[in-house]
Amino acid sequence: MGAGGSTDAQREFLESLSANEEGRNPERRKTPPIANNFALGYTYYDVLDTDQDDTLARVSLYLLSQPSGEFASLVSPLLTPETIPNTALVILLDWAQPHLWLRHIWSWIQVLEEVMGHTSPEARSEMEETMSSWRERGRGGSSTNLDGTPSATAADSDGSLPLGPGEWSEPLGLPLCVVCQNAQKIDFLERNQGWKEPDFDTVLQYLRTVLLRHGGSLIYTSQNTPSQLPSLIHSTLGITSLLKRQPLKHNVIDRDKIVVPPNWDSWGKIRVLGGNFDTEVASKGWSEDIKLPLGSTLQSLEALEQARAEAPETGKYVQDDSAIARYEDWCRDPNSGGMAVVESAMGGGTAVGVDSEDTQEFLERQLKILEAFKSKVPEKAPDNNVSTVSRRGDFADEKTVSEHIGPVQFNMGGIQVDADDMLQRLKDRNANNASDDEDAVEEEQAPAPNITKEYDNEQLHDFFSGLMNRTGGAAESPR
Repeated sequence: MGAGGSTDAQREFLESLSANEEGRNPERRKTPPIANNFALGYTYYDVLDTDQDDTLARVSLYLLSQPSGEFASLVSPLLTPETIPNTALVILLDWAQPHLWLRHIWSWIQVLEEVMGHTSPEARSEMEETMSSWRERGRGGSSTNLDGTPSATAADSDGSLPLGPGEWSEPLGLPLCVVCQNAQKIDFLERNQGWKEPDFDTVLQYLRTVLLRHGGSLIYTSQNTPSQLPSLIHSTLGITSLLKRQPLKHNVIDRDKIVVPPNWDSWGKIRVLGGNFDTEVASKGWSEDIKLPLGSTLQSLEALEQARAEAPETGKYVQDDSAIARYEDWCRDPNSGGMAVVESAMGGGTAVGVDSEDTQEFLERQLKILEAFKSKVPEKAPDNNVSTVSRRGDFADEKTVSEHIGPVQFNMGGIQVDADDMLQRLKDRNANNASDDEDAVEEEQAPAPNITKEYDNEQLHDFFSGLMNRTGGAAESPR
């Protein structure tokens, strides 16, 4: 059963598992449909032998995208005493959201606990027997390998090694495998988000410590890159090649190709990564987180400390510790390097992956704010000074925007035309025409003094008589 991840992530997971079908005869190869858009999805694929001819098994995948307890009634009928020995739980995580990984694992484990409540007593009894046998699989000195086949060294061994601290403390009833997809983003986080090597190590330490309590396995996968994912899943389901065995090798060195098989890890191996990580504290905190029922609100370290201080008065149950709270508090710690960069980037909207708000919901909320603002502000008569200032501000904004955009040019009949220059010419021409029209109107409206003024006839007669009676000396005088 596959849990978590988007529909595309689930398709990628299926493609990684069924990659060996590419070499199959095209006449026999058939791509199965994938129905994973709603509720409980389903698909299947065939596991081929090494020669790509024989079919070893047909694996059915039941897919869930959301960790909701409402799906328990859909999943529980799939867990019967006959199917449980060949069933595994796979949780898909994505490197786009490493800060939420522990929260996601916790949510899916809570859903599985809800499913257990809907199963029959016979199924729960079969789960206990399955987990009892799984504790011995693949361990040093065990009589069985990881895939359930007899071990070659079983005859030379007196028994398997005892369990270490924090191992198999809380079995889930099904084998657990956590797949961290898109590990190619690790390089991006280091190059662009400021991640450091200790940050990747701390994430890995938290994951390994948590999965150790459930006997789970861990693997990092990248797009278009071969990995041991098919070998890990198939060995978990007990599918073994009849021609050539493919041993599963652990890898905790290559940070983008991590493989931690079940029953291999221990606190001592986790501490080898160094740093200030405390495996015992993280393991104890995770045991407290698992006690919370599905749908509980996970609190921060600060909120837990405050609740513990108020517990004597309120009488409410408060967690002693929380691995999720410690992990997420470390994510927000400014001294934690790259993780703090991712957390702070999420607040600024530049995270590796951020869910955007629905457009209609955003516009509806803004509309209510605008209507409330309009109802509070009374309508005022237009003020010439204010309008003039606003128009000037608009012109200044337009100028600023045009400077950012740059010149706009287009082609008209093979001639390259500058749009800004043409607009300016049109504005100048309209301004000149407007000024000419205003002058013409003023001339029409202005009174003509020579027409409206009334002159005295006697004065006109004296003026013209004086011109006619000029003396000759006056005419000969120099000018």
